[in-house]
Amino acid sequence: MQAGLVQETAWYVNPDGGLNVVKLLAAFQTFFREHSEHWSRRFIFQEAWPKLLLQAFLQRIVNGGGRVEREHGMGWLRADLVILWPQHGHKRKFVVELKIRRGSLEKTLHDGLEQTAAYMDRCAAESGHLVIVDPGDGKWADKTFHHVESHAGAEIHVWGMWYPRLNRRVQPIPAATRNTEIRA
Repeated sequence: MQAGLVQETAWYVNPDGGLNVVKLLAAFQTFFREHSEHWSRRFIFQEAWPKLLLQAFLQRIVNGGGRVEREHGMGWLRADLVILWPQHGHKRKFVVELKIRRGSLEKTLHDGLEQTAAYMDRCAAESGHLVIVDPGDGKWADKTFHHVESHAGAEIHVWGMWYPRLNRRVQPIPAATRNTEIRA
């Protein structure tokens, strides 16, 4: 998956060596808009592909200096993704939580903000990002957004993304076109 993601780490690093997560997620939002329909058709499990695509995109960039941890454990809590970025002898942390919209946007937003704020507090992250993916009817202009919310004393960037819901059962990729090599 990562091989098709042409990005450079340097594009997202500030002059002081810090990672510009807002710029990075804005680039992912554009990438998602351009490629989500293609990727959504490749996965049988429709719940999993947005998170896998986000992780692959972030990992491609962050691995040039830091790392992305999936299901980052914090006691009983598990954040979807935590970006760890070394800078001036310190490990900076950024929480990225992804929610698929179920029901109202308001409920998805409220639940996601609660979780993201709790994760930020638990791991002492300096910023939090909530990505809400809305599968369904609509237009990109109506479903794509970015704003900052304040919740439980934390400022959280909220990113909205959309993809058209498939109206048919997803067909697996034919064996002849996928990598079938098994490694021990």
